[in-house]
Amino acid sequence: MAQDTEQTEASATPVVKDNSAAELPATNIDGQRIVDDALPASYAGGQVAYGGRVGLLGNKDFMETPFSSISYTEQYVADRQAREITDVIAATDPSVFANGLSGTYSENYSIRGFASSISDATVDGLFGMAPFYRISPEMYERIEVLKGPSALLNGMPPGGSVGGTVNLIPKRAGDEPLTRVTGSYLSDSQYGGHLDLGRRFGEGNQFGVRFNGVYRDGDTATEHQQKRTGLTSLALDWRGERAKVSVDLYDSDDYTKGQNRGLGLAANVSVPSAPKADTLLNPNWAYVENKDKGVILRGEYALNDQLMAYAALGTSKTDYQYSGAMTAQLINNAGDFTTTMGQLKFELEKTSGEIGLRGHFQNLGINHQWSLNVTHYEDEQKDYGRRSVPGANWITNIHNPVWGPKAAESFPLIAHTENRLRSIGLADTLSVFDDRLQLTLGVRRQEVLTDTFSVNTGARSSRYDESANTPAGAVLFKVTDSLSLYANYIEGLSKGAAAPITANNYGDVFAPAKTKQKEIGLKLDLGTFSHTLAVYEIKKPGSYTDPVTNIFSFGGEQRNRGVEWGFFGSPLEDVRLMGGIAHVDPKLTKTSGGINEGKKATGYPELQGKLGAEWDTPVLDGLTLTGNATAVSKQYISADNSLSIPGYTVYDVGARYVTKVASRPVTLRGEVTNVTNKAYWGVPLTASLGLGAPRTLALSATVDF
Repeated sequence: MAQDTEQTEASATPVVKDNSAAELPATNIDGQRIVDDALPASYAGGQVAYGGRVGLLGNKDFMETPFSSISYTEQYVADRQAREITDVIAATDPSVFANGLSGTYSENYSIRGFASSISDATVDGLFGMAPFYRISPEMYERIEVLKGPSALLNGMPPGGSVGGTVNLIPKRAGDEPLTRVTGSYLSDSQYGGHLDLGRRFGEGNQFGVRFNGVYRDGDTATEHQQKRTGLTSLALDWRGERAKVSVDLYDSDDYTKGQNRGLGLAANVSVPSAPKADTLLNPNWAYVENKDKGVILRGEYALNDQLMAYAALGTSKTDYQYSGAMTAQLINNAGDFTTTMGQLKFELEKTSGEIGLRGHFQNLGINHQWSLNVTHYEDEQKDYGRRSVPGANWITNIHNPVWGPKAAESFPLIAHTENRLRSIGLADTLSVFDDRLQLTLGVRRQEVLTDTFSVNTGARSSRYDESANTPAGAVLFKVTDSLSLYANYIEGLSKGAAAPITANNYGDVFAPAKTKQKEIGLKLDLGTFSHTLAVYEIKKPGSYTDPVTNIFSFGGEQRNRGVEWGFFGSPLEDVRLMGGIAHVDPKLTKTSGGINEGKKATGYPELQGKLGAEWDTPVLDGLTLTGNATAVSKQYISADNSLSIPGYTVYDVGARYVTKVASRPVTLRGEVTNVTNKAYWGVPLTASLGLGAPRTLALSATVDF
């Protein structure tokens, strides 16, 4: 791929210039980089990397990846003033849908029409090692999105995500010393700071240390809501001539008082007009807190010029606690709703590891790049709490909510489960004609073991033990250096869905199921501006919580057919664009008894359009104007498609100014999201209606010392 170096450097933000592992030397084997933790350089404009990790296949160039993917850079994350992973992946990608809610108990988003769990985000390929419900992005230098099922590439996601996988690449110290301080403000009165330090030591800068510390606290733009975030992370690494070793540690604490919550609808109640955008539809005494910590050890070694071995092992722990409305339901068309107060907490310990080999050889004029890896994931979770608090339930109105006193808390043990996922995957990419034609074939053998224990005796009460093979195949043809055509068939495997605590049949667990994707697409690289086009079909067993009966069901089949066009880069000097349009037809093709068969699946818009733009103005050197627009169509919220919420368009505007103060690089950023303060309904994870975030002002100043 060509790169306009002068344009990239001119349009990039100097104080967030990448100090990443992209600067590390790589061992080359017959022209193939196989000691490949070194990430590709960023594309024109500095917002997107040339490539990213493709599961067990390792890092691959954007034009040689036979799947739809995108990799966001550290610079883009900083310029977005992102506070969550969703702020990055849903900003301009039309295949990723976020409901617009802020301050909920968890990040939530959908990819290609299927809900994905933030708990399924991987850290350099390992499941379970990121914070469980909300991830502050400051400790990562790349945020990668691989769309579609990926059982072969990554193994089975513990949380059952099938629409795509988010992979997070930890920061590494660059060769240049780094001391970066950022102060931030978020309306209504939330202030924060971020310290980023990087140093390398020893002969040839072999040893590296990267530290990130974050703290934010204060009121948000939603009335009676407060948020506090604390994060510390430490990344240590050593690099030799043929080997690399790294250790990543973090400790995260995320607390929200007055968290956002969704509403269901009683029978014969229509969808009301949304209240004011800053309304809190949960008691102001309610709270949710996520505490996470983890450590990951990774190493890789080039055994010779044709073979590289790698291994990684990590452990993490999550402590979660929630108090407030567990369920809420609109009971009439005047906007009155009833809430059921409850409490929930869980303790979750996870261990994740992988070991593998990657090699390269040539036989009969065919180049082979093969990969073999074994993965292991296990967790133990204990749930405590109650779905309702006697005497604490409350009735109020969405347009003027008034709340009673804080509910008394109690957390009895209600569930104890253990999961173990083991797999072995093998893949080979065969290429001919100077690697212009590439065929990737592979299969993964996955074992799933789930034990459920009695909360009274502690004895095991049930066990699920199954295994399955999930194959994949992909072909890519580089018509020219600027145009690649590809097609793939890949399967996913999901652990059986479980009814959430908010459902009346909480505790019901369903059997694992396969998801299948067929996709064809093209990638066009115009040097500084790229386009992607993909057409796909994904079939998976469906799940649904009925808004009237509150019963969670799993079974049947949902088929999503879609087309998505995306673009990124710099089409004109001093202009950067990211965005696209996506259309998906999410249809229930098989249902129990044929009820609602042929209807649209709930909670996802058929049409999305997004555009993010930046312009380096000639008026003032260093001044960049930014804007973002997100438009979505209506979304059905009932299985029979009788109820829906209207589509909406949200606009963001901002500016960035790069200068020097006392010879120190300084970047000032400002953005107003939802600039028109539009009130709109979104679809939260466990209900039908949630109120989108109000107009919010974000300011920050970054200084390099």
